[in-house]
Amino acid sequence: MLRRLAQLLPALAISTLVSAHGYVQQVTIDGTVYKGNNLNVETPAPSIIRLVNTNSPVKGAQNPYINCGQDAQFASLSGNANPGSQLEILWVGGTDGSSNWPHNTGPLMHYMTKCDGSCSTYNSTNSEWFKISELGLEANGNTWYQANLNSRAPANVTIPNTLAPGNYLLRSEIISLQLAMSQGGAEFYPACIQLQVGGSQTQGPTSSEECTFPGCYSDDDPGILTPDIYNPPIQYTFPGPPIASFVDAGSSSAAPSSTGSGSAAPSSAGSVSGSSAGTTSTFANGPSSTIIASSTPSPTVTGQCMLSGRSVNEGVVKRDSKNKRTHKWRLVRSH
Repeated sequence: MLRRLAQLLPALAISTLVSAHGYVQQVTIDGTVYKGNNLNVETPAPSIIRLVNTNSPVKGAQNPYINCGQDAQFASLSGNANPGSQLEILWVGGTDGSSNWPHNTGPLMHYMTKCDGSCSTYNSTNSEWFKISELGLEANGNTWYQANLNSRAPANVTIPNTLAPGNYLLRSEIISLQLAMSQGGAEFYPACIQLQVGGSQTQGPTSSEECTFPGCYSDDDPGILTPDIYNPPIQYTFPGPPIASFVDAGSSSAAPSSTGSGSAAPSSAGSVSGSSAGTTSTFANGPSSTIIASSTPSPTVTGQCMLSGRSVNEGVVKRDSKNKRTHKWRLVRSH
């Protein structure tokens, strides 16, 4: 009996570890649902979500997979969006989407970068990313917005109202800080979503507001190395550059909905904090939209999509950390 138990324990431990991580399974844009693929599928269905090969986190700020996730593959579709579009990003646990997101400590952040041509074949290794939203602690100073994902609420984000049209990658990122009391303990969960943004707006970030992945973070940055994460009151500082100045703070960030549907917009009483402020503002519920959840994504994608290319390896190239590109925003701030 004891021998049998000893044989089962490693398998149980592995199962526990697998279920304690996650990935993006579905994206909803203005009520239109774009399903992703479960992990380890032999033939991935067309999607706007770049598929990773594991639900495990990226470890280390200089890891090349911090760009779009572990061995992320090009997606074959792009989701249709416009300035002001509401996106709902469903993070799930496990490998088949049947579990809820397991973590509850750490920030939710969103970045964008413009694709050079079609996003379906665009290698983002050297892309310049700009931040459009960040969410940390709720108003009570103890609960993280990330905790709402535990009940299958989506991470909500709004495309900036004045963003120029084009093909973009949206990088949704969760940083789990439950082990970040020591350097190297932070767990990065990045996911890249391919978008085709319409409209006739003209704005975008300045070069000083952009950075690369890897390059945006260091392992000893405040907000990544958090030795006092379990010693309230928590004064949290967001890592990376501040939200790009052209982004309308009244429409770019939204708190996850506790019901698993709907969008939220910041109240007029406050705005989203920058990376140096270390606080977040209070949010009020905004207009709702419909989410169609499915634990088994089908090849059918709702709505109009741009078809181009087939899934191939993104070809992330490792770079010597000594030669990595330094934050432009840090250089500007230091002068």
